[in-house]
Amino acid sequence: MNERPLVFITGASSGIGQALAARYRRAGWRLALVARRDAELRAWTQAQGCAADDAGVYAADVRDIAAVTAAGKACLAAQGVPDVVIANAGISVGMDTEVAEDLEVMRATVETNVVGMAASFHPFVRAMRERGSGALVGIASVAGIRGLPGHGAYCASKAAAIAYCESLRGELRGSGVKVVTLLPGYIATPLTQRNRYGMPFLLQPDEFAERALRAIEAGTSYRVIPWQMGVAAKLMRLLPNPLFDRLLAGRPRKRRQGE
Repeated sequence: MNERPLVFITGASSGIGQALAARYRRAGWRLALVARRDAELRAWTQAQGCAADDAGVYAADVRDIAAVTAAGKACLAAQGVPDVVIANAGISVGMDTEVAEDLEVMRATVETNVVGMAASFHPFVRAMRERGSGALVGIASVAGIRGLPGHGAYCASKAAAIAYCESLRGELRGSGVKVVTLLPGYIATPLTQRNRYGMPFLLQPDEFAERALRAIEAGTSYRVIPWQMGVAAKLMRLLPNPLFDRLLAGRPRKRRQGE
């Protein structure tokens, strides 16, 4: 039996997911990686020099509950029970409630960022509980702390992800299974590269991955990375609505689909 620890990561073909995979590999962990673009993921593992027992690659869109749960079950059968499961797959698209087509953007965003997270965790909860150890890590966002104009779908989904992880943490209390909620600020990934507004405290993906790994190892229940964005977001949460609304007046909005 391979005694090296195992991490299962969704959305691992780029951005934060790929940075986390690279960081865990450097730490000597085995990888179980999930993405829609599995060919790209296999090419990446080969480029990293991963041997057959170093990395398993599973194709799934987390919006497809059957596909992502099947990927989890395949991981259990082929590689065993992970020590850490990171539900990282997510999308971020601007929306305008006045535009009928954007309601589908909201549906897709919630299905990916919330339902997809729960579906990613589902195959492992019982096995981790029976073993009495493990960590389920939800990648949320500081955007879930307060709603931003034009970001309705993304902010709503990340607020839901935060609340979902908090609920799950309570359900697993005393089981030995930790639930870790990570809230990235602005990270230089494909999701943010087309943003048309300032991104304070921007982090590179590898720096986020380093800080995330430390938080996960510590079993931290809730962590904003970088911490400066946590302070800024909490201060914004405390602002009275009229002041908050004036502060954001005229702020460029996130690009909608097709823009």
